[in-house]
Amino acid sequence: MRMNLTGKSGPSFRIELPRKVQYIIETIQKAGWDAYAVGGCVRDSMLGRVPNDWDITTAARPEEIKGLFRHTVDTGIQHGTVTVLVDREGFEVTTYRIDGEYEDGRHPKNVSFTDSLTEDLRRRDFTINAMAYNEEKGLVDIFGGRQDLEEGIIRCVGRAEERFEEDALRMLRAIRFSAQLGYRIEDKTKEAISRLSFTLSRISAERIQAELVKLLVSPHPEYLKIAYDTGVTSVFFPEWDRAMQTPQNHPHHCYGVGEHILHSLPEVPAQKVLRLAMLLHDIAKPDTMEVDGNGVTHFHGHAQKGEAMSKEILRRLKFDNDTINKVSRLVRYHDYGNGAAPDKKWVRRAVNKIGEDLFPLLLMVKRADILAQSDYLRQEKLHNLEEWKRCYEEILSQGECVSLKTLAVSGRDLLAAGLPSGRKVGEVLELLLEEVLEEPEKNTRDYLLSRALEVMKEA
Repeated sequence: MRMNLTGKSGPSFRIELPRKVQYIIETIQKAGWDAYAVGGCVRDSMLGRVPNDWDITTAARPEEIKGLFRHTVDTGIQHGTVTVLVDREGFEVTTYRIDGEYEDGRHPKNVSFTDSLTEDLRRRDFTINAMAYNEEKGLVDIFGGRQDLEEGIIRCVGRAEERFEEDALRMLRAIRFSAQLGYRIEDKTKEAISRLSFTLSRISAERIQAELVKLLVSPHPEYLKIAYDTGVTSVFFPEWDRAMQTPQNHPHHCYGVGEHILHSLPEVPAQKVLRLAMLLHDIAKPDTMEVDGNGVTHFHGHAQKGEAMSKEILRRLKFDNDTINKVSRLVRYHDYGNGAAPDKKWVRRAVNKIGEDLFPLLLMVKRADILAQSDYLRQEKLHNLEEWKRCYEEILSQGECVSLKTLAVSGRDLLAAGLPSGRKVGEVLELLLEEVLEEPEKNTRDYLLSRALEVMKEA
């Protein structure tokens, strides 16, 4: 990927800084210190994107920054970072620094302040993140970040091995930036990832999770294959490596398990739950593979086993319970109803079984699964899925009952009608729901109360 970035490094290059950022930089400069916007905000501005946040680097020491601004917070004072508040909006201002020895593969044991912007930029991860800018000096690009942006390259500043030995998470960040920007990883940088991928074991699950999610919701989630090729996933996601090594010899498939998953990922919207569901929907196939006498592979029960594996994997990576619940349910039901002739009665039961919250997502998951399979019966599968969707939309538009939540009576109504309290109330509600799922016109208060009393007399 190549792109044209107008202007050159130096004073002729212009970035439009936000008013508050310019105010902070000018205030520091008037006090006699250099100050620049730095890192990702410069990169994103050069790419025509709106930065999520603006970081500022300066030769001024933290105590001097605190003296220049009325409202500051010591967010990382030991590493030279002070947050300056302007109209209640926070901007991190960090003193130029040189990092000391990295003992844990993530954080420097200590830092020392310096007056050299070059030394500060030298410690950063990638060239595209090691550029600084102010309106007086223009773009400061010592390590060729602008050229790498133009050529679409992710390259470490200096020796890649040193950058990754300092912070092992940078290896996964390189792959994530590659996926977000559609860039290739420079050869020496990629080779260093392969050699040092094992050191990711030092990194916390929470930090790995954050990078993995950013990769998955990027424009190129299929770049996860780079993480496999370089040995990165073997450290925190060995189930993925097994999927990449598992064949599928079956008319419905034209890829192995892992490649099928990679092809399915871009076919759902870039949402965390959906992308995780596609990542894990066939994760149990290596554990359930059978080969029949004709050499055809089968994976009976992989959805059910995949539900349990998904929970285990997501817990290991410290995902929240809501995400774990939604993703594992989508994995369990991703094959539900395959081959069934769709009608409204069947779809009502499917929505009830899977959940009103997840059924629309399940339709997306099933479509992505089909599009990543072979051409065999593809049009028939897609047609059936469209019928599912049509039935579902009719159910919604007609307000048909699909759960106890939309049943015309509640447990309180049954108690008021004279049913004794206890487990029987729940059993009667389930029986009423069964009737309404079959015949939605029965979802009226009068009919259901009358039917409940009949059931109690029969009991």
